Amino acid sequence: MDFNLKKPGGHQPWPNDENGEPAAPAFLKHIQGGPLDMELTLNLLDAYGIPHVSEYPNDGLFGKLILGFSPGGMDVFVPAALLEDAQNILGADIFDDETEAN
Repeated sequence: MDFNLKKPGGHQPWPNDENGEPAAPAFLKHIQGGPLDMELTLNLLDAYGIPHVSEYPNDGLFGKLILGFSPGGMDVFVPAALLEDAQNILGADIFDDETEAN
């Protein structure tokens, strides 16, 4: 029996540049807060197909190991070519259908 435990969509593969090398990463944002803030941001990027890499500064990886999340926050990087798209997605205003109709 084969159980596929990967969530649908999942993380997108990191793209390559014109020379076939991995694309340069660009700093998107620092997420300070609890694990929910971090997961919401990463899942939103996943939903729109934007690959990302996370880094835990200031010994945050040790905090993630012990506490289950990094109290120092998390830095998120995306491919430089997709930086503007990622910024627009995370900075978008969300409206109800009723609000847009008025």
